[in-house]
Amino acid sequence: MERRDFLKNLIVGGLVLKLPPGVLAQPSVPELAVVEGESPAAITREAIKVLGGMSRFISRGDKVLVKPNIGWDRTPEMAACTNPEVVAALVAMALEAGAKEVIVMDHTINQPKRCYARSGIQEAARSAGAKVLFTDEQRLKKMTIKGEWLKEWEVFQDFVEADKLINVPVAKVHSLSRVTLGLKNWLGAIGGNRNQLHQKIDQAVVDLGAFFKPALTVLDAYRVLFRNGPQGGRVSDTRLQKTVVAGVDPVAVDAYGATFFEIKPQELAFLRLAQNRGLGKFELEKVRIEKRAV
Repeated sequence: MERRDFLKNLIVGGLVLKLPPGVLAQPSVPELAVVEGESPAAITREAIKVLGGMSRFISRGDKVLVKPNIGWDRTPEMAACTNPEVVAALVAMALEAGAKEVIVMDHTINQPKRCYARSGIQEAARSAGAKVLFTDEQRLKKMTIKGEWLKEWEVFQDFVEADKLINVPVAKVHSLSRVTLGLKNWLGAIGGNRNQLHQKIDQAVVDLGAFFKPALTVLDAYRVLFRNGPQGGRVSDTRLQKTVVAGVDPVAVDAYGATFFEIKPQELAFLRLAQNRGLGKFELEKVRIEKRAV
């Protein structure tokens, strides 16, 4: 080898050593994974695999908080709460990736014990290895949100103290915001008089989304609530979509979720506000999407 080639190889080799582990070996991954199939757990696992695996989001030793929607005293067939199999799959994957602890919790609307039990999430999450907690008013602390509208609010400290947050909403219609997906799911991480936020619900959910910054958003659209949301009450209000949408861009996840209800993302004020805030993009034609069926 000539001296010139030797020096060139030495310089290139030195640059490679400075790169983060796996950068050269890891192929580019899509921004959104959309997976359809019969098993809620299987499509959840496949969606995370498409995104590069849970170890891309969770590091060994992390304290992880998984935030489903457990707001209502409803069974999984009514699609008012996140599918318990989706939650359990994410808990298991986080632990497999090396998380030291996984917590599952939500600030419910109906009586907490009934919501946790009847939704099926309590049993499924515990079986998968999670610590399932009820929100505790003594754990509330007024915090600076630094939002454009929401300046400060009472936040449950469990969400702040976690190393990583995984947001796991269910896809539903809503009388105020038209749909409730990932951004609106953060209302379950705060206390106080949440009804006050309905005055400017679009601004509020964007401010909260900017504050919490999840490592991953996984939208449960296995069974969607297309009528009488957000709590439903009849199986006839639901439709089997058999899909999970996952991504690191919470705006893109919500934008794709809107399409399940034949709503164009640009019609939703909170998505436009979120994109303007730099939280992500709702223009799906600009998003790298990979679709699979399992």
